[in-house]
Amino acid sequence: MAHQTVGDEARPGLPDDPRAAVTAPSPACPVEIALDALRGRWTTLVIRELLKEERGFTDLRAALPTLSDKVLADRLAHLLEAGVVERHRQPGWPPRTRYVLTEHGRRLGPVLQALWDWGATAPRGEGDVAPGKG
Repeated sequence: MAHQTVGDEARPGLPDDPRAAVTAPSPACPVEIALDALRGRWTTLVIRELLKEERGFTDLRAALPTLSDKVLADRLAHLLEAGVVERHRQPGWPPRTRYVLTEHGRRLGPVLQALWDWGATAPRGEGDVAPGKG
């Protein structure tokens, strides 16, 4: 990190990092990497469930009953590819598969909390869905 002169305050959201000095979105940008990991409807809820404890596919389906099997499988595959989740196959019959957050994935907990906090204080316009209804 570069030296700051006396009296200068760090500005949240403006990192002192050469990767931040871009004029167009870049796949190497840490913010873009984070947003890509969280992309897709239901992804944050799958992560939320895995923050609680490791889960099997059936456990996740039960925790998120309106999520289709196809979308759940897609979100898990994406999170595996992003390095957020690991799949552990357990021996036995029938074979069981458990999903667990990686250390990198667990670090998304405070990120999701920050997004929640920001969204909870966002101004609401007319016609917005009431809390608990969306």
